[in-house]
Amino acid sequence: MNVVARRYVQAARETASPERLMVLLFQAALRNVRGGAAALEASRTKEGSELLVRAADIVMELRATLDRAKAPELCDTLAGIYQFAWRRLTAAALSRNPQGARDAERALAPVSDAFEQAVASLGAKASAR
Repeated sequence: MNVVARRYVQAARETASPERLMVLLFQAALRNVRGGAAALEASRTKEGSELLVRAADIVMELRATLDRAKAPELCDTLAGIYQFAWRRLTAAALSRNPQGARDAERALAPVSDAFEQAVASLGAKASAR
């Protein structure tokens, strides 16, 4: 990525709403999961493990954002999904087996899609006002 693109991405992150930052976190997690799995499948084990560890770190950050006081049942469900994904990512990074990463991707992708749709819906409602 060139310098101008990096500055643009940095500015976008610094000015994004909390909801948009969550979308960016999901996107980064999935990008790292997919990249890590692909690297492991291509026998680039060091790169794959590093990407999966990054993804696992992001998943734990997502888990830390849960506000159980506002939606306890939803938070419990999401915490379970995040814990499953974290375990599978950690196992994949340690064993260098991409299957765990693919399992985590299948768990995280629908949550990411749903969150992105919810944020888009909020943006559309705000624009309509």
